[in-house]
Amino acid sequence: MKPYRINIANSSILIVVGLLGYFMSNKPSPTAFIPVVAGIILLAMSSGLKKENKAIAHVVVLLTLLLFISLIMPLKGAMKREDTGGIIRVGLMVLSSAVAFALYIKNFVDARKARQQ
Repeated sequence: MKPYRINIANSSILIVVGLLGYFMSNKPSPTAFIPVVAGIILLAMSSGLKKENKAIAHVVVLLTLLLFISLIMPLKGAMKREDTGGIIRVGLMVLSSAVAFALYIKNFVDARKARQQ
């Protein structure tokens, strides 16, 4: 799968699930918009990924990794509160970011192997 398609899928999940988390909450917090904003930024970088811009690719990978790490605490918080909806929403964003990160790395490794051959 192409990195820009992975990015579009991950960004879409972050935006939609982040908005759902905000609007479905009894006590909405502005921090719910962090994955939404990150998703919008990542989505804006998709055209650079499609053009195989290496600098943009590295920024996307770094932002995805930072987002994955930053979502761990909200996931722990949702688990502690036994908030099933929150666990599902944040868990989906964590999973999406982890899969995207892994696929980006796989793509980098495959591209490097192809250049060496």
